[in-house]
Amino acid sequence: MTVSLPILVALIGVALLFDFLNGLHDAANSIATVVSTRVLKPQYAVLWAAFFNFIAFAVFGLHVAQTVGKGIVDAQIIDPVVIFGALSGAIAWNVITWVKGIPSSSSHALIGGLLGAGMAKAGSAAVVWGGVVKTVIAIFASPAIGLILALMLVLAVAWTSIRLTPLGVDKRFRKLQLVSAALYSLGHGGNDAQKTMGIIAVLLYSQGYLGGEFSVPFWVVLSCQAAMALGTLSGGWRIVHTMGSKITRLTPAQGFCAETGGAITLFMATLGGIPVSSTHTITGAIVGVGASRRLSAVRWNVASNIVIAWFITLPAAGAIGAAVFYATRFLTGFD
Repeated sequence: MTVSLPILVALIGVALLFDFLNGLHDAANSIATVVSTRVLKPQYAVLWAAFFNFIAFAVFGLHVAQTVGKGIVDAQIIDPVVIFGALSGAIAWNVITWVKGIPSSSSHALIGGLLGAGMAKAGSAAVVWGGVVKTVIAIFASPAIGLILALMLVLAVAWTSIRLTPLGVDKRFRKLQLVSAALYSLGHGGNDAQKTMGIIAVLLYSQGYLGGEFSVPFWVVLSCQAAMALGTLSGGWRIVHTMGSKITRLTPAQGFCAETGGAITLFMATLGGIPVSSTHTITGAIVGVGASRRLSAVRWNVASNIVIAWFITLPAAGAIGAAVFYATRFLTGFD
């Protein structure tokens, strides 16, 4: 199905709106620890995170964009109505969870919306099961890896700081946390912005603008990185509070361990082309840091509510995406 240029431009605008909301929703992932430890004031923290969100395209390839563009739903069945349904499902779920202050995954909301709309059009035959299985495994693996790496870093920090006074440790890691926050924001921008790149690229591919071969134009890369950076700059303060203080209390050293463990996880996933959730990753790392002190240091009721949101994100966004697909097709007559 071919659509007019104004409709195509409008759909690209909706995709960039999602990317903006992704940055807004997930700003907490990049800055919650550095704000809660009072290393940076919120207004400076979002500037720091937004800058590294934007330059991520210069560090990573476009493996995640390739996975989302043609590795979740068969690119041959993609059309503008499917894309609109996918984006609507993701945006609606993002707004719902942002209002409630729930750190759910924008990434999995997008993938859920894409699956819902794609299956509404072509059934289960539309699904690229290899990419979906890889993504579902990452839902569970990324927080577990973040948790384990954060625990290992806590042990390493304790061993290397044994001769320092508590004040000396605090002073050292206030500086190092700037580095860890930058690395996490880099990983966040590298993985999350690429998902929207994949969506826009497959939309252009479906309309014949890529010459018959799937690729991601450079203007798409820059637009998505900029949209995400602007969203991060706007900040998602409700979720910052949940991530930064409700799960567990953090010191600068612990914030460094959580951010670095999360950043390493995101780097590995992005280089491997796996669309993971930065929300899942940093939550696992924060829980790991808290549990390293004692299990009771983690507010498990808050953590369990977050986990519940993880499980329902894919089906909830998928259901909204499918409903919007059917409604749009009915109202417009597009087949």
